[in-house]
Amino acid sequence: MVTGLSLTGTRLEQELAALAGSVPDPELPVLTLAELGVLRGVRMREDGGVDVDLTPTYTGCPAIEAMSADIERVLTGHGIPRVTVRTVLSPAWSTDDISAEGRRKLAEFGIAPPRPHAAGGPVPVALSVRCPHCGSTDTELLSRFSSTACKALRHCVACREPFDHFKEL
Repeated sequence: MVTGLSLTGTRLEQELAALAGSVPDPELPVLTLAELGVLRGVRMREDGGVDVDLTPTYTGCPAIEAMSADIERVLTGHGIPRVTVRTVLSPAWSTDDISAEGRRKLAEFGIAPPRPHAAGGPVPVALSVRCPHCGSTDTELLSRFSSTACKALRHCVACREPFDHFKEL
């Protein structure tokens, strides 16, 4: 029995998606899976179980296992007897999937958020990354990889602080 949740089909799926989406990202705990945009779907099965679709930020992302386990724990803790988390690679995740709130939280946490792509617009040739500490665009790339493969390590020339930049994909 699901405790504390409404049992109407679509409404229940929405509530379960909100629960699964509230799980913090294991590599960036300042963001939830919903804000990161990796939660792709939640469906109730006839047997009372739930199927959850997750798309990793990149193929082979080691955090997908922790995300899956955390979602299973949260949903079973709310009375779902069987939770199946599937990794879905198509459509591929993009930094455009990060919500506006997720971008705000990244910047507040000291990580330069990725810029959203303009639909059908030009692809930027030069990348200027704004420092999340002082706002300067006078920044330098120190390493194409940082603590995770989806981030780069940069340095601000103006305030001299290092920072991570969530790479645009």
